[in-house]
Amino acid sequence: MIIIEYNHMGVDKLNLIEIFKALGDKNRIRILNLLIRQELCVCEIETVLNMTQSNASRHLNKLKTSGIITSEKESQWVYYKVDNKFIEENSLLYEFIKNMTVENTQLQRDLERLNRYKNSNFTCEQLREDKREVLKYLRGNVSK
Repeated sequence: MIIIEYNHMGVDKLNLIEIFKALGDKNRIRILNLLIRQELCVCEIETVLNMTQSNASRHLNKLKTSGIITSEKESQWVYYKVDNKFIEENSLLYEFIKNMTVENTQLQRDLERLNRYKNSNFTCEQLREDKREVLKYLRGNVSK
């Protein structure tokens, strides 16, 4: 019934299926949790979530092809954010995802690491040069 209602609202029901498939992975939910808060470069996402570059890129690609996120290239960096069209067409789902982080300890830890990273003033250049030091800092093992 909901799919039919979405279809009447102009959203292709196959697109809705792809959205739910994309949201069916813990790592993609973790990435989306960060991107709901702010636009991020792939290197920032992989660092904050302690993922490999290939793993982060694979999950970002799935979120992008399902229409949940969008990207923009600035020189050598690619920045990702939640697609405004997705927010408009799926406002109830978006609000649900946004609010579910309060009850999930992993998602809360990810947000704490994001805040710690953003407050550190590390750059993507520094992430490339010495990711290990940045990760130590994010874990609280080193002060900047």
